[in-house]
Amino acid sequence: MKLHSILPFLASGLVPASSASADYHERLDLQPLAPSSLLASFNFRSREPSTAFESHNYRLFPRSLGQILQHAGTRELHLRFTLGRWDAESWGARPWRGAKEGGTGVELWAWVDADSDREADARWTILTNALSGLFCASLNFIDSTRTVRPVLSFQPDGDHANSTLPRLHLLHGTLPREPVCTENLTPFLKLLPCKGKAGISTLLDGHKLFDASWQSMSIDVRPVCPDGSPCSLEIEQTVDMVIDIERFKRYRDNPIPKPVPVDELVCDTSKPYASNEACYPLDHLLEPSWSLNEIFGRRIKGVCPLAGEGDGVTPVCINVSHDRRAFASPGSVEHRRSDGSGRCFHFSGVEEFDLVLPKQADTTPIQLPTPALYAERTFTGYGQERGGVQTILRNPSVDHAVEFVYLESLPWFMRTYLHTLSTEVVRDAPSTRRHVKGNAGEAEAEAGAQAGAEHKVMRDLYYRPALDRYRPTHLEMLLSVPANASVILKYDFEKAILRYTEYPPDANRGFDIPAAIIRLTSSSSSSTPHHHPGSASNNDPHKPIYLRTTTLLLSLPTPDFSMPYNVIILTSTVMALAFGSVFNLLVRRFVGADEVEDFNLRVLVRKMAGRLAALVQQYLPQLQQALARWKGGGEESLASTGREGAGQNTSTETQHADGNVDVNKMRKEQ
Repeated sequence: MKLHSILPFLASGLVPASSASADYHERLDLQPLAPSSLLASFNFRSREPSTAFESHNYRLFPRSLGQILQHAGTRELHLRFTLGRWDAESWGARPWRGAKEGGTGVELWAWVDADSDREADARWTILTNALSGLFCASLNFIDSTRTVRPVLSFQPDGDHANSTLPRLHLLHGTLPREPVCTENLTPFLKLLPCKGKAGISTLLDGHKLFDASWQSMSIDVRPVCPDGSPCSLEIEQTVDMVIDIERFKRYRDNPIPKPVPVDELVCDTSKPYASNEACYPLDHLLEPSWSLNEIFGRRIKGVCPLAGEGDGVTPVCINVSHDRRAFASPGSVEHRRSDGSGRCFHFSGVEEFDLVLPKQADTTPIQLPTPALYAERTFTGYGQERGGVQTILRNPSVDHAVEFVYLESLPWFMRTYLHTLSTEVVRDAPSTRRHVKGNAGEAEAEAGAQAGAEHKVMRDLYYRPALDRYRPTHLEMLLSVPANASVILKYDFEKAILRYTEYPPDANRGFDIPAAIIRLTSSSSSSTPHHHPGSASNNDPHKPIYLRTTTLLLSLPTPDFSMPYNVIILTSTVMALAFGSVFNLLVRRFVGADEVEDFNLRVLVRKMAGRLAALVQQYLPQLQQALARWKGGGEESLASTGREGAGQNTSTETQHADGNVDVNKMRKEQ
């Protein structure tokens, strides 16, 4: 192909890329956490005009995902891959107000356009099977036994027309047992415009991502209709991970863990127990040093050429005070926020960008926001027949109550007793309350206790019982926790006995129960300050806050799977004995003792001796002749040997004849 034929094609390819540069943004936010941890939030957002999407003209939107959504009639999609547990006590509030987080494993919910519930279920099956192949996950196992239709927990995040809202069906499914690994990260990166080859996505490596203390990958597809602008389809991909700085650096500096030498320890001598034998290291009191290259094992390879920097979007931002020193690669531009909460970096002309923070005592650390609600869920009871679930919901605020929606999707083999559902309000310890001097403090405490006793915890309830092997239990409640108090939610259940074919290969490990989903209402979430990464649209205080509890491990009555093996071995032994006996009776030939000839040893010896003598007489002349040739060296000896051989032949013939006679005589005697 000639050069002049390539240039028009390149020019036509550059036009949509330049025009679409403002429709794609990517950003990395770094937030130091205690102790010695770092929250890294990757955000990728792109938009495709609705007209282009409907006409199959894909520019930034991935074609593989777009065709699945159109074929399944999906108007809005939310997919989560999560591993680990978010430590709210140490790390504070969740990033993105918990909206980009899912329960452990895989979580999927979508709004499907259909005329009836049966059609919606059919399209939901098509969607899960197609996404299973796209993301190399077991999403095809989200069947009717793992699917619910939430009523209060989720609301459409996109802009849908009023005419299409009655046709939208919300379906939600989880796979708490699904292991998230590199096979899911690879298709996730292929959905990006730069495919992980340029921009901040070059830092995403499977060995680093899945070694984090907590990580979550999310994909959100929704229609967006800004005021005065045509509608478009937006896809937003996020990756959040909590990194243990010391552990990530250990792989390079100290792959085999070794204790720090005594002469390198820096001890805090102000401690009363400080001595030559007891040391409290000061390293934990200082902010550790780290860099992008040390944590992720690589630097950022430039900027994605399709990414824009409009609307205040910057490639890399770090939320540290201005007193903390930070060094960036030469050629980058630093922008500090006016409120002193952090700084951002532009590096459009830098091939490889790195950010280095030395070890330093942060005198003015940024305070992490307090979660609006703490939740923890555990199993109660003992035995293999019945059990219970207890959820503790604690409101840390001392000023206002928290109202939220609590959703649980329980498998059908957990037969819930709804009549045992109960709530209990427990006031927190006085040390956690506001301290007011004098009688005013006592009056406030008494008023708070009285208000807690009169507070109505359960405002609304939706319950749909399970059907064996068809659908799960759907429990959804609207709860309210008073200020500075905790609510204990309890209910009992019965364990069902499964068929032996329904147990997984590791049946003794137990069955994973999906995490409970908590959505704080707008009134409760707006009164709680939150600081999290993302654009201004995601920082909207009127958006709800989401929380997920940890998954539970349920032990069911498990049969002894070694018994079939023992039965097979015993049955095979009995069959072998029976078959062998019958086979011997049918095949073997039985002869009477009187029919067998007498066995005479002397006759047998004579037969063998006669045969041996015949063989010796037959081959002895040839052996003697060969031996004479080997010893003889001249012609005379050869001639004499020949004559002697002739004479011997004659004598041998006579002997042979005599031998034959003797043999014949022996045969006659026998």
